[in-house]
Amino acid sequence: MTDQTLSHQPLVLVDTSTLSRDEWLDWRRKGLGGSDAAAVLGISPFRTARDLYYDKLGIVTADDQENWVALEMGNLLEPLVARIFEKKTGLKIYQRKCMFQHPAYPWMLADLDYLVELPDGSTAILEIKTTNYNAKDKWWYNGEEIVPIYYEAQGRHYMAVMGIDRVYFCCLYGNNEEETIIRHIDRDMSYEEELIALEDSFWHDHVLAKTPPPYTEDGDLILESLRRQLGPADKDAPPIAIAPPQFARVKQFLALREKKKHYDAEVTRLENEMARLKALIVADMGTSCKAVYEDGADSYTITFNPTRKVTIPKEMLERLREVHPDIYKEYAIVSISRRFDVKKAKPEAA
Repeated sequence: MTDQTLSHQPLVLVDTSTLSRDEWLDWRRKGLGGSDAAAVLGISPFRTARDLYYDKLGIVTADDQENWVALEMGNLLEPLVARIFEKKTGLKIYQRKCMFQHPAYPWMLADLDYLVELPDGSTAILEIKTTNYNAKDKWWYNGEEIVPIYYEAQGRHYMAVMGIDRVYFCCLYGNNEEETIIRHIDRDMSYEEELIALEDSFWHDHVLAKTPPPYTEDGDLILESLRRQLGPADKDAPPIAIAPPQFARVKQFLALREKKKHYDAEVTRLENEMARLKALIVADMGTSCKAVYEDGADSYTITFNPTRKVTIPKEMLERLREVHPDIYKEYAIVSISRRFDVKKAKPEAA
């Protein structure tokens, strides 16, 4: 990394104030933005590097529907969350409606939410986030305040493009200003150097070379990526013949499945023993919902509280469909999934 990449003024690629969403997306495809960094690093919980590759090439997949409600909510709440940040920190923020470009790496782009005026006269970046109450725990790890790693990658990409040393994150997870998380990270040159190298490789070795990157992410994310690319299953499609190199994966899958059976048996044994001990403890409690134990050094509370769960048995659902088909059709949700299995064919009789 040269001195030029450590302290510089970014270029302005385009004024975004009058761009339509489609025009803005076209400009984003001219390089890698901050929200792309996590996918390049393989740490995005939302999309794979292959998804990002297809997006940059403008390839339309069979199912390219985004969660437009969440996106729209984020856009609508952004000015409100920015006002909360100003009120809680006392810092002045402002916007520059343009797409920035790194002067040394023209494929590194940045489209910022806000910029922050710091008391010492320097500038920081502000990223606005919204989430739900359950997901707020991702901003802590073992009781320590953190920035989720996929947002950290975004912030460090922005600092690299802008030549700025600090990024603030303001995340709203509730419906009042107290349900807001504010964090900041400062520039880390070793992280930045590795990030630039990996982004450079992704852009030149995959996007420009039109060579799809390999799948390296978790299985569930890869399956979701494939669902978006391939669309629904075709039950009439002919079987696919797998070559020996690909069959190595099948053999590894079968070996792991056999290994898992042994672990499953042990887990079942432990669960059965835990259930037996639980029943004996409940027998000691009788009809009480609470028990306590103290030995001078430690104290324990055991609870066995009643819970109420409303369910509709399968036979009642069938009756509902027969008696009130309109109501059943209005509220019933049909989900489609695919079941994966590997079976060894029986040898044919001579």
